[in-house]
Amino acid sequence: MTSGLWDLVLKGVWTTIQLLLFSALLAAAVSFVVGVARTHRRWVVRFLAGVYTEVFRGTSALVMIFWVFFVLPPAFGWQLVPMWAGTLALGLTYGAYGSEIVRGALKAVDPAQQEGGIALSFTPWQRMRLILLPQAVPEMIPPFSNLLIELLKGTALVSVMGMGDLAFSGNLVRLALQESAEIYTYLLVIYFVIAFLLTRVMRGLEKKLKAGVGKAPQRGPAAGELKRAETTGVGGGVA
Repeated sequence: MTSGLWDLVLKGVWTTIQLLLFSALLAAAVSFVVGVARTHRRWVVRFLAGVYTEVFRGTSALVMIFWVFFVLPPAFGWQLVPMWAGTLALGLTYGAYGSEIVRGALKAVDPAQQEGGIALSFTPWQRMRLILLPQAVPEMIPPFSNLLIELLKGTALVSVMGMGDLAFSGNLVRLALQESAEIYTYLLVIYFVIAFLLTRVMRGLEKKLKAGVGKAPQRGPAAGELKRAETTGVGGGVA
């Protein structure tokens, strides 16, 4: 490929990374808000959060992009640029999947932890912030990592709006060179490299969050001396 065509591909990579970042931030915010709402003590809050989850989880992300970009503008009299239309559609769609991850992780925390917070007169927000989330968040990282990879692959859907992401740019290069195998192989490799780097980052984050969690307390000198006393008897003689 010529340098001009490579520049087009690189611009597509940058657009894809931007879209991934913005939609991932929106999806993360939606995931935590809706996921926590799914565990709320009031049934109305749980019901509304459940309706959102079922609607966005049960509809196509591609159709949602069409809806946000083509249907909403005539209805409300404004037009979103492709970047923000894609961010909104993907963030809301994948946020519905993420909310189930958050809900499941919160429900997996030992109920005794919740009861301990109640015994200490913690408010619901204090129990969530100080007890539940610190234990649940590390367990969310592996499924969130998978969801982030799925979101990366889902960014290719925005090419239907004519947005110059990696998939759209690659298709333009294919049309210019009439070389499908070579161009699409390059695209696969680029997507794989981005996904691999994301996986490494998420694994590092998981290790950092789990550092010190669930480890047995280190045995100090006093514990060692007690052990020796039990085996030798008081005064150092053999029992």
